[in-house]
Amino acid sequence: MPKKTLNVQDVAEYLGVHSDTIYTMVRQKQIPHFRVRRRILFSIEAIDAWIRDQEQKVLEEAI
Repeated sequence: MPKKTLNVQDVAEYLGVHSDTIYTMVRQKQIPHFRVRRRILFSIEAIDAWIRDQEQKVLEEAI
């Protein structure tokens, strides 16, 4: 069964960025996340939807 939640390192690898970038995005509320106590977690479905949303914004700006 595939993982449904990812940690900061998982998301950084998934997006191909440094984990510091993910922490900055979380702090600035630029990426969907949730917390369990002090742990920052991400739903894979929410990240995939966020990626699609980002792609759509780029396409709309190009018009």
